[in-house]
Amino acid sequence: MYYLGIDLGGTNIAAGIVDENHKIIIKGSVPTLANRDGKLIIKDMADLCKKLIDDMGITLDDIAYAGIASPGTANSETGVVEYANNLPFRDFPIADLLKEYLGIKKVYIENDANAAAKAEAVAGAAKGAKFSVMITLGTGLGGGIVIDGNVYSGFNHAGAELGHVVIQKDGKQCSCGRRGCWETYSSATGLVNMTKDHLIKARENGVPTIIEDMIEGNLDNVNARVAFAAMKQGDKVGAEIVDEYIDYLASGIATMINIFQPNVLSIGGGVCNEKDYLLVPLKEKIFKETYTRGDKQTQIKIAELGNDAGIVGAAALGR
Repeated sequence: MYYLGIDLGGTNIAAGIVDENHKIIIKGSVPTLANRDGKLIIKDMADLCKKLIDDMGITLDDIAYAGIASPGTANSETGVVEYANNLPFRDFPIADLLKEYLGIKKVYIENDANAAAKAEAVAGAAKGAKFSVMITLGTGLGGGIVIDGNVYSGFNHAGAELGHVVIQKDGKQCSCGRRGCWETYSSATGLVNMTKDHLIKARENGVPTIIEDMIEGNLDNVNARVAFAAMKQGDKVGAEIVDEYIDYLASGIATMINIFQPNVLSIGGGVCNEKDYLLVPLKEKIFKETYTRGDKQTQIKIAELGNDAGIVGAAALGR
């Protein structure tokens, strides 16, 4: 049998047909156009799935079920997205609508970060692990928890908002309303803001840095890569930014390990392209803060599935 995996984002709808070994056979995408009626979004989702089925030369009878990874609070019991910040979904019956438009009998839904964690658990960095945690460093800091192979999302399907653990009391303002959330320091956005803060301080103190040349003197050109790039060239300011960023990231990860004690904690997102420049100092800092001693330690890994994690995880929701 095959499985449909659908990754619903604010910008694009990605979908794929996945085999029994969690391998994507065929995939495609269409724009979400999120400012329109939600039913039109699901209609386009269904049409995309039909096209993939036709292009692969199979029929709907060959598809066991469809899974949808959606932003927001996705109630896996009712198939309803109760709330999604960047989509027009409020108590929205996403599963029933896909059943109607696609003509499929079974549809499962889950929060997108949770689905990505499921993907890494069945086919990625945490494959074979009984307990795993995944975090994604992007615009925000997403997270997912897998216990005994099952996604954990709490009694109200809103659990695993790992980015909103406070690591700095009365710290930076977070978009969620709290101050000092892990997300404000350790997301890619947090790294950008941290870089800007250090550059402003360097300018005030007359400290030279090659980052100024990289961004052509314009703070609007700062991205999540420049601090690491400068650090690799021996730049003092770049090294200070990277060290501070990894400090905060390690603090949050150590907290996750102390709470959940997973076999594997995987990290995804563009910042992970720094590989050992990130991972080696990160591991050293993490294990200075974790409670566990002895040989049984959580493995810290880079997530393996990248942009395919939503599709693979959605396709695994019914298994």
